[in-house]
Amino acid sequence: MELKGKKINFLGDSITEGVGLSADDKHFFDVLKRRAGLAEARNYGISGTRIARQQSPTVDNPRFDLDYCSRVDEMDADADAIVVFGGTNDFGHGDAPIGHPDDRTPDTFYGAMHTLIRKLLARYPQSEIVFMTPLHRADETCGKADPSLYGDLIDYVDIIREICEIYSIPVLDLYASAGICPAVEISRVTYCPDGLHPNDLGHERIAGRLESFLRAL
Repeated sequence: MELKGKKINFLGDSITEGVGLSADDKHFFDVLKRRAGLAEARNYGISGTRIARQQSPTVDNPRFDLDYCSRVDEMDADADAIVVFGGTNDFGHGDAPIGHPDDRTPDTFYGAMHTLIRKLLARYPQSEIVFMTPLHRADETCGKADPSLYGDLIDYVDIIREICEIYSIPVLDLYASAGICPAVEISRVTYCPDGLHPNDLGHERIAGRLESFLRAL
């Protein structure tokens, strides 16, 4: 994919929004824009949000409940590509269960993945759509009351891989290849100090992986 002059929408959570960065121009897509000559890199990241619909509304901050599926139609329609980066909040604090592969509503993670991809394909039939898996994080084991309904972080990563393959959607597997592993102290200190949000160096690393990935499409 030729990147120069392209317009790309970035749909995501707090990592895309920029939590953990030292300045507003340090996002991975800002780095990508400068390196590759993008015409526009549009930030549709909202902190705390999940791919799946929250089952119990967040009283103190309703903005957290703006799931990805509900935001597709709000993005600019003229994008040459859409990059979706999510899943870590579905694991971390989402209350929608994982569900089953045949689900087709946003109320489970499986169903939300199907719903989100179908909405993206309908809105952007000629655009390049790609997903990025969650990064490693300090806590990756399910700590919810009923683990059988949810699962560990790797389960969400695997579902993203699985459902994207059904629709022939390319996946940049950052879980496997970002080189960021907060469980290792030196990696956490260097790239992800709070164990979840990459810092400036972490975003530069993501940008490098994403640039190579997009150019290869």
